[in-house]
Amino acid sequence: QVPLVESGGGSVQAGGSLRLSCSASEYDYSTSCMGWFRQAPGKEREGVAVIVYTGGTRTYYVDSVKGRFTISQDNAKNTVSLQMNSLKPEDSGTYYCAAHFRPCGSHVLTYGMDNWGKGTLVTISS
Repeated sequence: QVPLVESGGGSVQAGGSLRLSCSASEYDYSTSCMGWFRQAPGKEREGVAVIVYTGGTRTYYVDSVKGRFTISQDNAKNTVSLQMNSLKPEDSGTYYCAAHFRPCGSHVLTYGMDNWGKGTLVTISS
């Protein structure tokens, strides 16, 4: 599996914005979708957003970030970004990029993906 590397994490105040990026050293043509997940201390991992490449590009988001976060694929097919606006303290956590090689849809937000990055920390202060 191609390693995934996240960047862009940091600390901002509530209401601010951050942009996370995820890069793979090469594009894996078996990738059906990529996404972002997060995990706060003491909480379970949560699916945040997914972008599906097969059968036409479409995106899915967890309800708590709809209208605030946008997932996109950059010009290089092996890069996916997450633009996060109007950040809230509850958005804090470690954000993980992931790639999936099996049929993909909104269900991956719940069940996870096949290949994971090591994560980048996002801290939102009130």
